[in-house]
Amino acid sequence: MRLAIVKLSAMGDIVHTMVALQYIKQHHPSIKIDWIIEEGFKQVLEHNPYIDNILTLNLKAIKQNRLALFREIKKVRHYAQNHYDLVIDAQGLIKSTITARLLGKKVAGFSKDSIREKVASYLYTQTVDIPYDANTIDRNAKVLSEPLGFEITPKMILNKDPFLYYRTEDPIIYDYLSKSQKNIILVIGSTWESRNYPKEKFAHIATQLAQNTLIAWGSETEQEKALWIEAHSPHARALPKINLNSLKAIISQADLLIGNDTGPTHMAWGLNVPSITIFGPTPTNRVYQTPINKVIKSNSEVNHFKLNKNDFSITEIPSDKIIQMAKELLYD
Repeated sequence: MRLAIVKLSAMGDIVHTMVALQYIKQHHPSIKIDWIIEEGFKQVLEHNPYIDNILTLNLKAIKQNRLALFREIKKVRHYAQNHYDLVIDAQGLIKSTITARLLGKKVAGFSKDSIREKVASYLYTQTVDIPYDANTIDRNAKVLSEPLGFEITPKMILNKDPFLYYRTEDPIIYDYLSKSQKNIILVIGSTWESRNYPKEKFAHIATQLAQNTLIAWGSETEQEKALWIEAHSPHARALPKINLNSLKAIISQADLLIGNDTGPTHMAWGLNVPSITIFGPTPTNRVYQTPINKVIKSNSEVNHFKLNKNDFSITEIPSDKIIQMAKELLYD
């Protein structure tokens, strides 16, 4: 059987979907799995033994150049020559649904009551019911397993094997790791400013924990924040610019990751590395809480169906609460 998974973005959503791969292979050992993804996130999937082919698109380019649409359609039609027995749209957006329909005749995805862009569900030949406000990881696991005739249970997810892989990472990352102290990674950025914990509080956390604290960043704005934290804490160092492959590698070596609700933070869960995810305007059921993967949430209420980008309540979370939680994960 040949399966195509359409999950184009974003990084955290991709990580949360990948957990299903190991169970798909367990139940269907001979299945061939291709994954269609935005090219900017390709490295998240790379080196995964459960994926046979990573097929990239650049749908974001269409916003700047409408003619790019024809180039991307041509790519999808070329991928369709793989003759997929089943295509699963794990994204649930119109753009991913159209991509899935161009890939094959038999297409599964979320039902109209389980999806944000409801019109997309009418293009599927098989639909999966699960509430839109259910746990994100459970949603992804169900849409990928039910069309294949089996179930991925929460217990299975809690007992997962780490599923992010890296190879030929930049050796410079190992110069930043300590052999005498705990290695802590801070993930300080995200897609919305209201999802970002204050740099001042990150600096306080690094100072109070007094371990080897490394700051990951991905943009110029984040780099500026990282350098500010480095300048205001004797225990913090900004990492150099690294790619996603090297980011997976250094997170895998960490004793703890503390970060905003964003892709690199969720990598820690995918690698079975202890983590604290800081939530403000987004729901905590985007993640699985485990004995080593904790969350801390502001006091604001979150509407799953209409997130409030102007909710800056994350700034009110006391850093001392995070410090205490971090000490428990590092030393208990």
